[in-house]
This record gives sequence, structure tokens and C-alpha cells, in this order.
Amino acid sequence: MARTARRPPALAGAGETPLTALAGCGPRMAEKLAARDLHTLQDLWFQLPRQYEDRTRLTPIRDLRPGVAAQVEGRVVAVERGFRGRPVLRVAITDGSGSGLVLRFFHFRAAQVAQFAVGAPLRCYGTPRPGQQGLEIVHPSYQVLEVSGGDALGDALDPVYPTVEGIGPVTLRRLIGLALDRLPDSATLELLADAADLPPLREALLTVHRPPREADVSALLAGTHPAQRRLALEELLAHHLSLRRQRIAQQAHRAPTLADQRLAGKLLGQLPYRLTGAQQRVFAEICADLARPSPMLRLVQGDVGSGKTVVAALAALVAVASGRQVALMAPTELLAEQHLVNLREWLEPLDVPLAWLAGKVTGKARQQALADVASGAARVVVGTHAVMQESVVFHDLALAIIDEQHRFGVHQRLALRDKGGAAGGDAGTVPHQLVMTATPIPRTLAMSAYADLDVSSIDELPPGRTPVQTAVLASERRPELVERIRAACAQGRQAYWVCTLIDEPDDDAKPGAVMKIEAQAAQTTFETLAAGLPELRVGLVHGRMKAAEKQATMAAFKAGRIDLLVATTVIEVGVDVPNASLMIIENAERLGLAQLHQLRGRVGRGSEASSCVLMYRSPLSMLARQRLETMRATNDGFLIAEKDLELRGPGELLGTRQTGLAEFRLADLARDADLLPQVHELAERLLRDSPELAERIVARWIGTAVRYAGA
Repeated sequence: MARTARRPPALAGAGETPLTALAGCGPRMAEKLAARDLHTLQDLWFQLPRQYEDRTRLTPIRDLRPGVAAQVEGRVVAVERGFRGRPVLRVAITDGSGSGLVLRFFHFRAAQVAQFAVGAPLRCYGTPRPGQQGLEIVHPSYQVLEVSGGDALGDALDPVYPTVEGIGPVTLRRLIGLALDRLPDSATLELLADAADLPPLREALLTVHRPPREADVSALLAGTHPAQRRLALEELLAHHLSLRRQRIAQQAHRAPTLADQRLAGKLLGQLPYRLTGAQQRVFAEICADLARPSPMLRLVQGDVGSGKTVVAALAALVAVASGRQVALMAPTELLAEQHLVNLREWLEPLDVPLAWLAGKVTGKARQQALADVASGAARVVVGTHAVMQESVVFHDLALAIIDEQHRFGVHQRLALRDKGGAAGGDAGTVPHQLVMTATPIPRTLAMSAYADLDVSSIDELPPGRTPVQTAVLASERRPELVERIRAACAQGRQAYWVCTLIDEPDDDAKPGAVMKIEAQAAQTTFETLAAGLPELRVGLVHGRMKAAEKQATMAAFKAGRIDLLVATTVIEVGVDVPNASLMIIENAERLGLAQLHQLRGRVGRGSEASSCVLMYRSPLSMLARQRLETMRATNDGFLIAEKDLELRGPGELLGTRQTGLAEFRLADLARDADLLPQVHELAERLLRDSPELAERIVARWIGTAVRYAGA
């Protein structure tokens, strides 16, 4: 892995001034700030508010809405202390609007309790949520007033900054204010000559940190103010430039040229079906990459059932026919073993020897597998994270295929890269990389987060697949679903019942638990369904079972010896049972869109009409309702991915380990997607004409964050 050196000066003078130059910032405080990578005045200028609190107005309690932050004023009407497992303080207030509000505190001092005398006027700010006695706010910020309405309201939004451990929000705000007082003039600060119709950087920074009285409050709260857009443009540009530099660094390496398609042609001749147009197009793109002497970095995304695995197998055969080795890695043993089964079926008739490496491969079997990999006797190596262990030495690895790549970190991609150019291969070469995902990535997200990868999409399903019919039902209708399973299995079909927990949660809340998790456990469901459907063969699979038990159960289900499989989300990927035509997903409201879509993809894999029932527990949140409605409306994984990005944002969608990127400070890929074409245009121009300027923009926003230049 490569760390960038301490950033080059992005500004002469003030920007690189150490924070100890600020009044009240001694060595100890500077050390706490440094732990968050805040070292200079410039770092504080770009420590942007993550949100705002609107204390410019009061909201009547009767007009409060769950999930919408607001400021209210009222008088204390009751105070109650309790100790059910943990101390709790409840303060009830009312403002004469006809409604009351409960303030709930879990951390409080005796002096605080004394402040809440009955009749005392309070002003508080927070986000209401439904409670046992109407709306409540947990740990609001508050002040006790001298008289009701006696203190003037704020005249601007209050910025809320990311927390810095050991430094309170008031102190942090003061330090940022002192740093802003030293902000240089616009000409010194500006690095972008062309920012469309957006304000200059200096004006944008001051507006975002210190919103003026006349600022558009709603736009600032929504993140769409022109000042925020100007900063988002430069932040997106910095991250894009960083990834492009990684790409350029990777392309500087040599890779083996792989161009022999004879074995791939033999496999195509043996398949009982023709590749779809999309599969043929993506395979052609991969072949063009493999034939070049620079390393392929290609992401293949495709909906569930689109046929990514056979395309990967064809790519592997190009490497094997060229006399080199291939590694295929998956995040779970279940998925890795599914790949092993498919590859054996396709490759063994072509006399291509495979090796299997996973955690459960031990003793002599492991020693033999390692020896075959090191000698080159094994041409294709399939496994889990075990493939990347130091003890695994390849003879001449030329192609690394990573499935469900968002579940792996950048470290792991690097580990595979470093296994190239081994004893039998070309010295100094790195393997080509092909990464796959069955979770389609929205184009806007791919353009930004995968700027170091070429992206191919298998956006066509094989002929004969029937769309899965999706229904949404409340859990009260559970008996109907049991009968539906009985009827489907009586017709020779198979079914899944998916649960979200393995064991029932304890009835007694543990100290510190905020809420009791409500979910039907797989174990209980298995026992209930086995008793209620005695004529059916019911199986159980979950993540805590031993690998051998899981594999035996899955094999029995695939062979038709189990009618109904009760499972946790361990079956999300890699399970292919064409005879399974019905899936019940319990507590579907607890799962995200991508996971629901992956699970649904386990049915509809044959020619029979298939159904998926999303069972939920009331009441549904607005977000959960939107997710379930999206699932009912479409089977298109690409549309679902766009909706997922809209609902959850890019951070959750990609996973924090995906690229090694630092989190965005202000930019939002879903909200700011329209800026990306301009970002790409600026990046091309800067890399071509002003690489030093590009370096300064990256340094300004990313600083000393760890970068993985070769990932």
C-alpha cells in the first residue's frame, strides 16, 4: 500500500499555519485535532458543517413532525426519574398549543434535574420521535429561560460540525471561527478558474460556515445552496482526481498479454445455450483488456441471474490457454463453493485442473492444494479470503477475479495484486483484475466511486426467465402464506422462508439497550413450520452452522430432498435452485433494497412462474414503505440501485471498505450527480494541462488520508 507524503503546500502563507497559532489552541488541543487529521488553518477552513440547526424560529408543539428537527418553547408540567435497567429522566412540557412533549435524558446530573422545576420556561431543540406518551425528544439541547420568550431567537442557522473527540462543539466552533478570520483573499484561495455560475471559493466557504441572515434557509438545510454546490464541485473533483491518479499509477505497471481464446471457444461450443448479446459484448471488452500489456481493471456488474459467472469462466480460460494461472475469490464459502461447482462442470471436461482453498480445507488437503498452486499444476484456484494468505504462493498468477467485490477491502485487492509475477511468470508483472458485483451500481455512483475502474454492464437476462411476481403482506396474514407454501410444494415446487435473526432476542432488555429487536428467528420459524407442515421436508440453514452442515443442507435442497428451506440472509448470493419458485421474506422492512433484491433473485431461476412475498410488521416507517413499494413495482436491478442510492446515499450503498476513499465532507453523489459531467471535464483538463494544480486540489480535500495508489 502507498501512503501519500505530507501534503504539498496548497496555499502559500496562512493556509499552512499550524493550529497552535490560534488563541486557546495549545499542544494538547492540537494533538486532539491532529487525530482527526486537522493540522493547519486550511484544514479548519475545509472542516465543513455536516448539518445546520435552525434556531431562528419556534415551532408550536402541535405542529411537530417525527424525524423533523425543530425548536420549541414551553413550560415544565411534570418531571419523572426512573431506573428500569438504566437511569432515565423524563421532562414533560407544554406550550398551550394543545399538545405536550416529553424530553428524555439517559445521561444527566443532579444539577440538571434541579433545573427542571415545574413551571420553568424552557427552549429546546431536537428531533422528535414517537414515544409511549406522544412525541418525545431524546437528549435535546436546551436552555432555561428567565421568562417565557425572554431570549431573542438566533438570526442565522447554527452550523453543526463533525465531532472531534475531547473537544466540545462550542470550542470547535470558536476555533473554526478564528481560522476563518485569517482566510486569505479570493485570488490567493481560488484554484479553479472555471466553476460555471457558482460563487468564488472564499464566498462559498464564508457562506457555509457563517450563513448570513438573508441566506436561503431551506436550500442550506437541503444542501443545495450555490455555496454548498461550489464546495461539492471541488470536493467531487478532488476525489475523482485521486482515483484517476490511482488508475494512472496502476497503468504504469506491466501485465502479461493474454490473447489465446481457443479454450474459451471450446466452452462456448459445449454450453447448452447461447450467450446473450450483453454477455458477448462484455466478454469482448474483457478480451481486449487482457490482450494489452497494462493491467485490466474492470468491474462487471449485472443483475441477479444475468450470467456473470460464465463470462468470468471464459475470461479465466483465456488466461489458462495463454499458459497462466487464475484466482477466483468470493466473500463466503457458500458463494465460493457455488463457483467451484460451476467451474468444475465447465472446465474439467476441457482438462483444466482446479484447486479449492477455503477455511475448511485443512491438513493434507490444504498442503496438496498449496503445492499444486505453487507448482502451477492448478491452473484455476477458487476460494475465499484464504486465497490471499501469505502461505499461498502462485506459480504464475495472471488474472484475479473477485466476486461481490464491495465486500472486500482495498487491502485484499492489493494482496492479490502482489501475488502476480511469481516464480514461473514474468518478473515485475501484476495480474489483470476482474471484479464482479450482482448489486448494480447507479451510473452516477460508478462515475465517481469507480473512476479507477472500467465498468461493464450485463444488462440483459437470459431468454426464458419469467419475472418474479412480488407481493407485500402484513405479518397478520402469515397463516395464508403457510397454506400457500403447502400448495406450492404439493405441486412439486420448492420454497424459501427467509428470516433476519438466528435466535429469539432475550425478553429482558439488557442494560443500555435502547429497544427490543422485533424479528422472528429462523430457529423458531423452522420449528413452527416443521410442526405445522408435517407432510413437508423442512430444512434450516444459517450463518452460525458449521460449513459442512450448511453445505449438506444446501445440497439436499438443490437435489430436491428438502421441500422448504428456512434460512437467514446467508442465502443472499450464490444459491441456484431452479425448482424453487416461492420465497417468503419475513420482517422485510428490516432489510435494504439491495439485499431484498438479491434474496428475491434466488427464485425465478427456472422457467416456472415464481413469487416473492415481502412480509412486514406494522407500523412501517416512510423509508421502509418506499423500499417495499419499489420492490413490488420493479424487477430491474438497475432501477432498484438508483432508488437505493436516493434512499440510503452512497456511503451505505458502497460499504465503507469499498474503495479506501475518505467519506465526503459535503458532497452527496445522489444529490450532486448533475455536477459529475463538469467534474470529469475539469479533471481531464487539469491532468493534461495543470497536474501541479490537480495535486493541490487533492491535497486540500484529502490531505494526509491513506491512499491505495495501486489498488
